[in-house]
Amino acid sequence: MESAASSFSSVRMFCRSPFYLHARTRFSILSLCPKFRRNITYLPQIPTKLHRRPHMLRISASITAKPSSELRKKNTSSEPDAKLVALRELFTRPNINIDAYVIPSQDAHQSEFTAECYSRRSYISGFTGSAGTVVVTKDKAALWTDGRYFLQAEQQLTSSWILMRAGNLGVPSTSEWLNGILAPGSRVGIDPFLFSSDSAEELKEAISQKNHELVYLYDANLVDEIWKESRPKPPNRHVRVHDLKYAGVDVSSKLSSLRSELTSAGSSAIVISVLDEIAWLLNLRGSDIPHSPVMYAYLIVEIDGAKLFIDDAKINSDVMHYLNGAGIELRPYESIISEVKSLAAKGACLWLDTSSVSAAIVNTYKSDCDQYFTTAGIVNKNKKPVVNGPDNQSCGPTAVYKSSPVSLAKAVKNEAELDGMRNSHLRDAAALAQFWAWLEKEVSDGVILTEVDVADKLLEFRSEQDGFVGTSFDTISASGANGAVIHYTPEPISCSVVDPEKLFLLDSGAQYIDGTTDITRTVHFDQPSSWQKECFTRVLQGHIALDQAVFPENYPGFVLDAFARSSLWKIGLDYRHGTGHGVGAALNVHEGPQSISFRFGNMTPLLKGMVVSNEPGYYEDHAFGIRIENLLYVKEANTPNCFGGVEYLGFEKLTFVPIQTKLVDLSLLSTTEMDWLNDYHKQVWEKISPLLDGSARQWLWDNTRPLMKP
Repeated sequence: MESAASSFSSVRMFCRSPFYLHARTRFSILSLCPKFRRNITYLPQIPTKLHRRPHMLRISASITAKPSSELRKKNTSSEPDAKLVALRELFTRPNINIDAYVIPSQDAHQSEFTAECYSRRSYISGFTGSAGTVVVTKDKAALWTDGRYFLQAEQQLTSSWILMRAGNLGVPSTSEWLNGILAPGSRVGIDPFLFSSDSAEELKEAISQKNHELVYLYDANLVDEIWKESRPKPPNRHVRVHDLKYAGVDVSSKLSSLRSELTSAGSSAIVISVLDEIAWLLNLRGSDIPHSPVMYAYLIVEIDGAKLFIDDAKINSDVMHYLNGAGIELRPYESIISEVKSLAAKGACLWLDTSSVSAAIVNTYKSDCDQYFTTAGIVNKNKKPVVNGPDNQSCGPTAVYKSSPVSLAKAVKNEAELDGMRNSHLRDAAALAQFWAWLEKEVSDGVILTEVDVADKLLEFRSEQDGFVGTSFDTISASGANGAVIHYTPEPISCSVVDPEKLFLLDSGAQYIDGTTDITRTVHFDQPSSWQKECFTRVLQGHIALDQAVFPENYPGFVLDAFARSSLWKIGLDYRHGTGHGVGAALNVHEGPQSISFRFGNMTPLLKGMVVSNEPGYYEDHAFGIRIENLLYVKEANTPNCFGGVEYLGFEKLTFVPIQTKLVDLSLLSTTEMDWLNDYHKQVWEKISPLLDGSARQWLWDNTRPLMKP
């Protein structure tokens, strides 16, 4: 599944024009200290009428599917929106006094997926898409979202709302809109815990053009104030230890490497707020957020200790014993700010990744550093610390603003993590073979199935596999035109019937105890048109080209993006999403810092052990969508030469599920491409057939037979 982060940027909506490509690398390999680099290297390294034969029809469920056109009727109620009325009443409180309030989708950890209790944008607007930003003024309310969700937003927003179709010509960004409608010198409020420091600073700078003030409301989130008792409780499920046989490196070794990095950077502590970084570093897993095995927490690692800020109700005796053994103290989740204040008061030099750490934490530290120097009486006229310590170091707390070193260390999988990814993908492939065998038979027998029926059945097959934990994202089960909606999610009351005469796109993934999967296949249950076959084949050619790519070490992913698009470009086609995203090992299905994308701002190199997706596609609006996705990991390429002493890298496949050959136009394939496809299917049969029997094994056999040029 294409990462939401790479297809949609909330920061861009805040402050940039719709066509500004805003990309920022979160990490540079050059900033890693030698010891940490060495450790990274060696870590045990919409439905239509179906033409069926009446005597073959039978219904699989009580769901009655309706055309989308019958369901997309915009709510035109003119009644005042009670939530907006209540929210605006808070604007005039003496301790608030704002003219507008910005509500993002994120939680305090900048998570892609959030717990229900933190879905504040969804609550206030009624729009449940995964991406969007709300701005409420004293007399207007607007929601920005991208093209994936225009139709959904039209359906869910009432007439009290303005829908801003981000990316469309003439649609202003949030900051441009605020600058246009507010009187100069207005006050714009935000919850500083929900904005990264970088995002808040960018918004602050943008609205300052009209002398607006960005107001940090630390004491309360205004949406929570009106949500009151109906707000869901925060998750409190138990945390579990991620077994060392899957993690590959123990927590003590990881902390030791991180502390070496701190020393090299001249810092005495680091604040880590990104949830998958905390989970990876401590070899812990949770279930606080749908699809992501993480827990809500903060972590502060110091040279001589570490503190985990978490609800202690989530920590059972076994996990407590584990943490004690690793020298990790527990602190209440809500006490993170007071601890940051304490560190500043003690003169700690704090490492802060401003692209992920909240504005609340960063600004608290800055403010308390100023207070430290004022109290110590060593502030010069520019309010900067006087440099008079050993080795010309500052006497007092100073911030080290750098990307988190944990991000890249996590992205480079060790051998145990890669083993887990390989094994989980084999089990996942077996479940998918069972699923596809079932689905093809049901469709052939004339069973009416909705897109939701299909997604639910896939979940059933996966849940029977050893080590299954849950899905890694909402399954994209899309028939016909719905496949052209890149992040389509079927809903029971509005989804389409799976039409055998149309293309069907299925993008899905799972979380297992030892790995994370993400796979897309596009199929046709009847006879595809020649145009559909050509489009599919060109997508396949791009997929093969990227899979076979060989490239010099330290090259960023954007260099490879054209490999996947070239065949489409030859006939003037393209797709509007990145080609590949990072994937965690039994962690988030979307992880950075690496990517393969046309967005050339990410200079993170692809390194041995990184896992990325390979997912070119083509989408024809109101007709069909095509995407082929496998996961790959970066490995050393055995090239006959080594020009300039540089190592060359390539990819190894993790995903082994047949690609439907019915959709391939063999006349377009080169001999090399034909050989790739036949070899891939040979590997699929050899690796997956031992895990199957009966009809699923026969289906696998039928779908892995070699092809020959006509």
